[in-house]
Amino acid sequence: MTRGEATQRIAELSEELREHDHRYYVLDKPTISDAAYDKLMRELKALEEEHPDLRLPDSPTQRVAGGLREGFKKVKHVRPMLSLDSLMQEAEVREFDERVKRGLGLEEDGLFAGEQIAYMAEPKFDGLSIELVYEDGVFTRGSTRGDGEVGEDVTENLRTIRAIPLRLREAGPPARGTIAIRGEVLIPLPAFNDLNQKLIAAGDEPFANARNAAAGTVRQLDVSITAGRRLDFFAYEIMAYEPPARGKHPFPTQNAMLEGLRAWGFHVEDDIQRCEGIDDALKFHLKLLQRRDRLTYEVDGVVVKVDDRTAQTRLGMRSRSPRWAVAFKFPPREEVTQILDIVVQVGRTGKLTPVAQLKPVDVSGVTVSRATLHNQDELDRKDVRIGDTVRVRRAGDVIPEVVEVLLDQRPKGAVRFELPAKCPVCGSEVVRDGAAHVCTNGLACPAQLERHIVHFTMRGAMDIAGLGEKTVKQLLERGLVKDLADIYQLTPMHLVQLDGFAEKSIEKLLDAIEASKKPRFDRFIFALGIEHVGDTVARLLADHFKGMAELREAAETELEQIRGIGPEVAASVHHFFANPRNRRVLDRLLKAGVKPVAEARPEGPRVLDGEIVLFTGGLETMPRPDAQRLAERHGARVAGTISKKVTLVVAGPGAGSKLDDARRLGLKVIDERAFLKRVGHKA
Repeated sequence: MTRGEATQRIAELSEELREHDHRYYVLDKPTISDAAYDKLMRELKALEEEHPDLRLPDSPTQRVAGGLREGFKKVKHVRPMLSLDSLMQEAEVREFDERVKRGLGLEEDGLFAGEQIAYMAEPKFDGLSIELVYEDGVFTRGSTRGDGEVGEDVTENLRTIRAIPLRLREAGPPARGTIAIRGEVLIPLPAFNDLNQKLIAAGDEPFANARNAAAGTVRQLDVSITAGRRLDFFAYEIMAYEPPARGKHPFPTQNAMLEGLRAWGFHVEDDIQRCEGIDDALKFHLKLLQRRDRLTYEVDGVVVKVDDRTAQTRLGMRSRSPRWAVAFKFPPREEVTQILDIVVQVGRTGKLTPVAQLKPVDVSGVTVSRATLHNQDELDRKDVRIGDTVRVRRAGDVIPEVVEVLLDQRPKGAVRFELPAKCPVCGSEVVRDGAAHVCTNGLACPAQLERHIVHFTMRGAMDIAGLGEKTVKQLLERGLVKDLADIYQLTPMHLVQLDGFAEKSIEKLLDAIEASKKPRFDRFIFALGIEHVGDTVARLLADHFKGMAELREAAETELEQIRGIGPEVAASVHHFFANPRNRRVLDRLLKAGVKPVAEARPEGPRVLDGEIVLFTGGLETMPRPDAQRLAERHGARVAGTISKKVTLVVAGPGAGSKLDDARRLGLKVIDERAFLKRVGHKA
């Protein structure tokens, strides 16, 4: 792979992973399996390790994935809630064991002396990760993981879960000061099945899996709904605790920590094991896998943690995960069923996706009735036909996929399926574009228009709260909106026609629409839904052009000259702005008062031109992404890992191994105040 190809692939993978993060953590509607997500993440990690200078400052590998939803107050966690590296193969787990031994200095002349590391092996729950905060033993706050640093305050909802003690039991260690507990909210599988049956009977959409049911229940704005569902909570980590001034620390090991949680009154999983060496942990994984379908909760693997907490501290953390723990995932589940039909869905950019309608089959407690077939190439490769008996997999227990066709059971007369030459929604011509089949009708196609408007209004784009999928669908069905600009012509007389809208909700939506009229320039570009333009490419365009007038007239050759933008992206951007319909909509948006705000760019030579800057530790005046953005605006490239190529390190409170490595390499290190002074920014 050439350097240019690597640059483009890193941008594509980063954009795709961010989109999946949003769907998984914000919408509770994942569209790919955990296994497929992990595969994308591994590919991105491998490319970044091969080309560390191409790593984007907001790469998904450098942060805890997640997001926040409107409707709950945002709270900062007492300690960051990190994620775990996911492993699928035994060899990878053994490599983790070797890294732990190297990190603890147990390697001699490149060999290990045979000393075994003690690990705790625990089930990896498939639920909603939660932080609980206790003050002097009394429950005061509970929040979702959110983005790892900030979560949603769901305290009142969590108070309805009986497995969460409102006061810590005195049988446990002294509970003075602030204590932060991490655990998982789950819904027992029998309760999950009952819930879905009730939803179906009421004509509502059932939850895809137990994890989504737990997440959706905890994040109900109506607490009575949460209270009416049988949720459970398992505690597995004490994130913050101040031990008594004298005596031994009550939690010297992971095992002791779990016992402490149990003594305080928490529900702690009994099916755990202290393992003398990695072989014991692998045996525990195999035993739990064999009993997986008999468990009353969804688990998707085993978490392997170094038992000694002093050793955990010595091993330390990466930016998004600890070095002393990994998740050894279970293989995807599979069942056999029949394809009753193949239907075609049309996406935001006009791509046609074949979807198999399946004879409903129970795959480990979840009824599966459809599976994605991706594109025509995938259909042909697997030779999937209507009537076929197929093996389906809930990879990561999310969206199912067809693994293989059982050819010996194929019915006579089954014919090859081909995507249509005409769009199934609007009847327009369909053309082949690489692996994709695309409707040529653009935003005149109702399916494309609906998804285009939903994208435009989403968080991270124009951020119009209250204008989600259901509302957009109603607006289109009633002919109240025909393009993006029509959103800014809506009045109370229009909205009162919609189901679920009364005086207060109408006022809130109109206020949100008005507030969206001055978006940041890069977010406006992203909101337009240009193919291949995610938030990273949108920032590159916003940095290069002074405003929309300059961008919309840019030649394709000029676009190609922007670092990080290849020919395919340049052609897509140019084509979008050359389209007469798009130009008319842009004119109407501007006329309606939508005025994108470009970030101020320094005049003259940029003070960080040629610098490669790495940020480590905390920042006191702004979030790290804002500081990275500030560095980029002044000409710097931002690195995610330490190397000899880094020319400047900005170190804040809590800087750890990266700061040590920077000093060892003799790199220039400054603090946050010096960085802000250098770029002329006032806190």
